Amino acid sequence: MCQTLPVTSLRERKKARTRAELQRHALRLFAERGYEATTVEDIAAAAEVARSTFFRYFAAKEDVVLFDDVDPLFEQALAAVPAGTPLLVALIEAMRATFTGLDEQKRADEELRMRLVRTVPEIAAALRARGAWEVEQTTRFVAPALGRSPDDIEVVTLAGALIGARFAAQTLVAREPHRSYVDTTLEILERLRTGIPLADEPIIGS
Repeated sequence: MCQTLPVTSLRERKKARTRAELQRHALRLFAERGYEATTVEDIAAAAEVARSTFFRYFAAKEDVVLFDDVDPLFEQALAAVPAGTPLLVALIEAMRATFTGLDEQKRADEELRMRLVRTVPEIAAALRARGAWEVEQTTRFVAPALGRSPDDIEVVTLAGALIGARFAAQTLVAREPHRSYVDTTLEILERLRTGIPLADEPIIGS
């Protein structure tokens, strides 16, 4: 009888665990000491690995914040949405299912990551530099969901709008710190379902 092969190899799973552990310890230290006061050496020591091991997984300290291991969970949730569901509705359902399924600590970690993105200049700069890459990555799950090419201008436009929604959520949370990043992102996506807000609003003029 043939044995079903695992989706990932043992080596890949071990690497994923090490990467996740490095991020978990990094976020804990950032919360306790602050981002600037925490060094790569501190993170490596907390994870009980060598400094060189950290750099095998992350090119720089800011990358440990930008690494998002929730994306695969989101893609699984999106694949589970019934065929025929309008795309934005499907994305909202998948995002809500993904974050509802996270435990309290992981959700807190995600909120901390977004807070660091908003408040630490080098992380914000690194994220801006990755803008085009973020759009390209978003087309990777939008295009197959629609059965369209990732080069389709409408797919790329939608991907850009989704990334814009994330930046808009970060802006609102920066202005109103009591807001949840996840809930604010969902609220913005709900508004986009009816079209671009204010797009047809007449300008007042000077």
